[in-house]
This record gives sequence, structure tokens and C-alpha cells, in this order.
Amino acid sequence: MRYFLATDHAGVRVRDFIVEYFRGKNLDLVDFSPSGSESVDYPDYAKKVCLEVLKTPQSRGILVCGSGIGMSITANRFKGIRAGLCTDAYMAEMTRRHNDANVLCLGERVSGLGIIESILDAFVTTEFEGGRHLSRIEKIDCE
Repeated sequence: MRYFLATDHAGVRVRDFIVEYFRGKNLDLVDFSPSGSESVDYPDYAKKVCLEVLKTPQSRGILVCGSGIGMSITANRFKGIRAGLCTDAYMAEMTRRHNDANVLCLGERVSGLGIIESILDAFVTTEFEGGRHLSRIEKIDCE
């Protein structure tokens, strides 16, 4: 599984944590985040991750901004992207188990690093249940 990461300027601290988390678990991570903390536009970074997830089989994305809301709204504009804004591990588990989310959105100003670690654990280890949930997911992409 390959993961694509991007943050805006308000997610730099969490970005550094996520990079170390993935390195420690020996997971494949590609980081598109800005290198500094100068103000950038979150939609530009959400787009980079979403396009990579859509063209790369067996991949998922992680997006971080101050609240996670802007990244989530932007990501969910892409047909085929199911982005879940998660503030705890239960939400991350359910967004994978029931919604087959392929993008995780986080808010640096909302969740502490300990909570973010538990969210990441749930997101990377939980599989989609399928079954009754699959027909619901098939109804999501509107024309």
C-alpha cells in the first residue's frame, strides 16, 4: 500500500509526525507537503494527493490542514475519492470499515499527536467490510 501525504502551512507539525510514524512502521509514504511554513492554499495540496490516489491502485491519501475541514471538502469534490475527516480512532476505523475511505483528513489544531497516532493506526490497519456497505458506497458518486 502506498500513501500520499500533503498538508498546508497549518499542518507542518503533524506532517513531521506522520513522516516519522510511517518511517517507523516501514510503510510507503510520498510527501507532497510544502517545505516551509509560509501560507499556501490547501486546495492545491489536496488536489495533488487526490489525483495520485485516483491514478495509483492500492493507495490512500492523508491530508492535513488546521481544522481538516477545508482539505475534506476539497478532497470529496473528486469523483472516486472518499475522504473522512477523523478526530478519533473510532471514526478512522469506521471510515475504513464502512465507507472504504481512501483519504484521511486531519486537523492539526484539533487533535493532539497521541490521538493522531491512534487515528493513523486505525486508518492503516482497518479493512473495508464490503457486504451491505458496498451498495451504499456505489451510490456516493453522483453525476
